[in-house]
Amino acid sequence: MRHRKAVLKLNRTSSHRKAMFRNMVTSLFKHQSIRTTDVKAKEVRRWADKLITLAKRGDLHARRQALSIVREKGVVHELFGVARERYGAIAGGYTRITKLGRRSGDAAPVSIIELLGSDTKKKDTKKKDIGIEAEQEKSGVASNG
Repeated sequence: MRHRKAVLKLNRTSSHRKAMFRNMVTSLFKHQSIRTTDVKAKEVRRWADKLITLAKRGDLHARRQALSIVREKGVVHELFGVARERYGAIAGGYTRITKLGRRSGDAAPVSIIELLGSDTKKKDTKKKDIGIEAEQEKSGVASNG
């Protein structure tokens, strides 16, 4: 029985596993999405959700706890700067895992894990730009493009 065995070992030592997930969660917050295997993505989601919860709290102790996990100080500073406005209204589920299929070579199941809220701003600006261009065409203003 697997009762109360929540840690995924992934055939690694505890120090290797901890370092790997610290690097992965740092890359996730730095680049907004990473590509990895399904099992690692599910574990990185746990780490990322805990860090975003700390960032929403926003006090000095939470910042120091996040700095003990995340490798780069600038990434923590950026996370704490945007966490309340981006994730303040939701109470969990800050990441999305999208399955991509199998990796060539060893046929491991691969997926992309990405932060929610990061792509919504890009979509909104694209919609605004398209709307402005459509209005300019209707009004007869020619664009130089």
